[in-house]
Amino acid sequence: MSEILVLVEHVEGQVKKVTLELLTLARKLGAPSAVWAGPGYTAEAQARLAEHGAEKVYVADSADIADHVVAPKAELLAQLATEKSAAAVLVAATAEAKEIAARLAIKLDAGILTDVVGIQDGMVAEHSIFGGGVNVRARVTKGLPIIAVRPNSTPVEPAAGAGAEERVSVAVSDAARAVRVVERVKEEKGARPELTEAAIVVSGGRGVGSAENFSIIEKLADSLGAAVGASRAATDAGWYPHQFQVGQTGKTVSPQLYIAAGISGAIQHRAGMQTAKTIVAINKDPEAPIFELADFGVVGDLHQVVPQLTEEIAKRK
Repeated sequence: MSEILVLVEHVEGQVKKVTLELLTLARKLGAPSAVWAGPGYTAEAQARLAEHGAEKVYVADSADIADHVVAPKAELLAQLATEKSAAAVLVAATAEAKEIAARLAIKLDAGILTDVVGIQDGMVAEHSIFGGGVNVRARVTKGLPIIAVRPNSTPVEPAAGAGAEERVSVAVSDAARAVRVVERVKEEKGARPELTEAAIVVSGGRGVGSAENFSIIEKLADSLGAAVGASRAATDAGWYPHQFQVGQTGKTVSPQLYIAAGISGAIQHRAGMQTAKTIVAINKDPEAPIFELADFGVVGDLHQVVPQLTEEIAKRK
């Protein structure tokens, strides 16, 4: 089977969930080969990749890759794609990985597809556009398919692979060294899980009313060990930081439980959370579109319902 290269997303040696989604997709297309770029590689990381189908793990942990921005990773993928006669390259549709994919497409004179939500036989990619209202299928017609897949668009399905490790060296060009990372500032994180990785997400919308009122959303999330999200209306109003926006122009989440409080359910927001396993909506408007999507709905004022829910959860712990 032809190799499908999968660029590993990792933070401090921890493999991110989107990589496991990419490996799941890659298994349907050929033999998945994980590409680890930068420091932090461990035996635990190798085992996790193998558990989800990686037949090979190419490891390039040179300082050149870590000390420069995205160009060395594109050169690494171009080198491997050529040497291994890869059938496709899969990356996550994150800001950094999409830039890597674009640079790779230029190097290989190949086609690129971004924000893909699924891949069918024949490398036919599926896109969900206009807030999930229209599904589109597309295929690269020139060169090696380079496909950027939207996080949380594919269920993770473990399947053991060989996970054979192969060390790789890459000769980073002078052009790729033109931009250097001069400083890294570690973002302080609380006890809450990362939004796109969380099993439970509690989101607030316009109905929350103010930045101060988001504290009741946070309290409910903390009682459940959940991540906090927000609608575009809430982030645009400055009530919550934009990095927590859930929706078509924000982050896509697919948790086991999604609680939408004070969110009307505009199509833009639904596009970012409609694949959640169970959806609970709290809204005082019984005609809110979110109820069409919800598994359970509470018609009521969130300022009364959410604190009561938080209190009841605390009693049951």
